[in-house]
Amino acid sequence: MKLTHFKLGLCAALLAAASGAAVAQDMRIGLQEDPDVLDPHRARTYVGRIVFTSLCDKLVDVNEKLQFVPQLAESWSWNDDNTVLTFKLRSDALFHDGSKFDSAAAKANLERAMTLKESMRKGELASISKIDTPDPQTLVLTLKQPDATLLASLSDRAGMMLSPKIFSDDIGAVGRKPVCSGPYKFVERVQNDRIVLDKFDQYYNAKDYAFKRVIFLPIPDTTVRLSNLRAGGLDILERMNPSDAQQVKSDSSLQFAPISGLGYQQFYFNVANGERAKTNPFTDERVRRAFELTLDRNVINEVVGGGIFDPANQPFPPASPYHSDKFPIPARDVAKARALLKEAGKEQVKAELAFGNNTTTSAIAEMVQAMAAEAGFQLSLRPTEYAALLNEAQSGNFELLMRGWSGRVDPDGNIYQFVTCKGALNDGRYCNPEVDKLLAQARTVPDETKRKAIYDQAQEILQADAQAVYIYYQPWPFVLAKKVKGFKPYPDGMIRLKGVTFAQ
Repeated sequence: MKLTHFKLGLCAALLAAASGAAVAQDMRIGLQEDPDVLDPHRARTYVGRIVFTSLCDKLVDVNEKLQFVPQLAESWSWNDDNTVLTFKLRSDALFHDGSKFDSAAAKANLERAMTLKESMRKGELASISKIDTPDPQTLVLTLKQPDATLLASLSDRAGMMLSPKIFSDDIGAVGRKPVCSGPYKFVERVQNDRIVLDKFDQYYNAKDYAFKRVIFLPIPDTTVRLSNLRAGGLDILERMNPSDAQQVKSDSSLQFAPISGLGYQQFYFNVANGERAKTNPFTDERVRRAFELTLDRNVINEVVGGGIFDPANQPFPPASPYHSDKFPIPARDVAKARALLKEAGKEQVKAELAFGNNTTTSAIAEMVQAMAAEAGFQLSLRPTEYAALLNEAQSGNFELLMRGWSGRVDPDGNIYQFVTCKGALNDGRYCNPEVDKLLAQARTVPDETKRKAIYDQAQEILQADAQAVYIYYQPWPFVLAKKVKGFKPYPDGMIRLKGVTFAQ
């Protein structure tokens, strides 16, 4: 795979020199992993969201200040008690099959996301009790109770619109050939090699999109990804290896466009999901706490993160108003870790650490393996292609998992699905009814101060239970070719191509 992509970069560079005008119509974006299923109701990867940003419009979007702005919905309003949300929809939007987007199509999408057995969006839309379509441009959502998270959910995959014509009993059909309403339409996908989109000329804002074709290339090796960018085979890459920051900054042929993100990297434990949980030493919270005490997050930041992996100990980044100072990051304490293992009746702990197979996470896994060994942990490492890793996590095929979350505008998106008893992303099956109660309450409270106090209460329980171990807050270090103009990095980590061009 490395050789294939490197050759691609060299060939693209030669073609660019020979016929720049033709090649300039294509935008090539290097991804750290291959996305999972291209069905927004079933998908769960960050890189999949990047692809969806060009493929599938949503009811609502966010701007660079993380404010909600119109997309398929031109406007929206709440009733007095925040239980009815009314959208006024665009009248000029089409799906890629030529059918018209309207309130009936929006209703069909929301109902699919709420009822499909494999849907990952059920929890995000759980507050909706009724959907009405009084006319083609009006969509009315009646809620069971106020939901402070709903607009944020509809600004992401829960609000992405597919052509209802492709809905069928064949669940996989949507992911194999998604038909959306965004500025680019699906052409082909070759697993672990490329995803190709072509410009949709009937898009309502087509004039704002310069490229005839967008090609997403998954290249897990950060060195190969950067080499492709330098050789002309890529125009943008996401998640540069932090250790390359200085050389990228000093390279006049490149542009460095970093931004602080909303997400995090974490270690996650299988406490009750399937057979592997029954023999997993991490079902004992003393073992989980001991493991955390072996970690030196500052060293991970300095050695692997190049100083941009700010250490984390909670799901809300410092930029969030819901970040709490009540939960300081514990210092590394090997002696205390050994004492906790002894208290748990264990001198040695043998376990498997599964993680996404890319340069950065591999380096972290190896460093953590060495750190933990000093306290008696014998960790075997299982690097896995990231989409496959998430599938295995969902089925319970893990003991200890390192995974990332790209983050959400609303704090609920960074915690609820991961820790509630029936959360769609709660792969470890951690369950504490009091946490469920608090997080359900937080969803109904619009006041920021009162809502933060509820999240603090939930975090006190989660921290005491050592439900997960947060490692660092996820930055988005984008690198661009010199010719790319008009690109703006957003804190949500999405690549928006509106207004982006190549210099002539």
